[in-house]
Amino acid sequence: MAQIKKSVTTWRELDRKCSDLLGLVEMALSEGDKSLEAESIREAAEIERGIEEMEFRETLGGEYDMRDAILAVHAGAGGTESQDWAEMLLRMYLRWAEKRGYEAEVIESSPGDEAGIKSALVEIRGDYAYGYLKSERGVHRLVRLSPFDADHARHTSFALVEVMPAVEGGADVALNPDDLKIETFRSSGPGGQHMQKTSSAVRVTHLPTGIVVICQNERSQTRNKETALRVLASRLLDLEMEKKAEEQARLKGEHVSAGWGNQIRSYVLHPYKMVKDHRTGYETSDPESVLDGELDEAVKAYLKWTLES
Repeated sequence: MAQIKKSVTTWRELDRKCSDLLGLVEMALSEGDKSLEAESIREAAEIERGIEEMEFRETLGGEYDMRDAILAVHAGAGGTESQDWAEMLLRMYLRWAEKRGYEAEVIESSPGDEAGIKSALVEIRGDYAYGYLKSERGVHRLVRLSPFDADHARHTSFALVEVMPAVEGGADVALNPDDLKIETFRSSGPGGQHMQKTSSAVRVTHLPTGIVVICQNERSQTRNKETALRVLASRLLDLEMEKKAEEQARLKGEHVSAGWGNQIRSYVLHPYKMVKDHRTGYETSDPESVLDGELDEAVKAYLKWTLES
């Protein structure tokens, strides 16, 4: 209800701005006043952007599209190269969230052996965060001259991105305590003396599925446990959604996995510059902007593609 009210309020505000601008233009035309022309053009462009954004949101009609998102990044095989690439992707999503005014919290991170990260888990809070980010599920490929290779040879690296809708209370997934194995241990990360001396880290294993969630970023064992259970519930909800999608795909005679076998996008920094989405055909010759969080065009291309396919 809160989301619907917010949407209605935004449409009404855009309608009011249109009426105000129309009145201003009509008055300026009747009086032959050209001093407001530049301001009117800027205001019209702002209104147009607002309408396009709201119209685009109407395409996000999935059951969980309005939700916050939990995003996981995993480095592929390849050691330091892939771990550095995973960290680059993590930064890209954090920058994207910042540009959209979303809140992003890294709730778990495993540092790489020499550089980068082995994996990271991020909660991104904001309207339609999951609806937008579901386009990112799959394998991301990087081609570049390696900064870690003395010969500066060209390397190809891979990282897997998972995206899950955040759960809301216990309405989505009911966790049976008998299905859970909860363990505590000392944090192994650079969390300071307190975290390394107390058993504040929590590992939760869901016995029926074998899903394991570890959280050790908080000083409090209770907070880590709450976060781990929330992430576990999101993973179970995502698993249920995957089963439904697989059944629908089976009925259609097709199946595409979001696992390691499915490369969704390539980021080429050498010998030329390009980002290409292999599902939609979207391309841009400005990978630096994309890696700095300018993801909206790629996301919109994917969502339009899903409507057409």
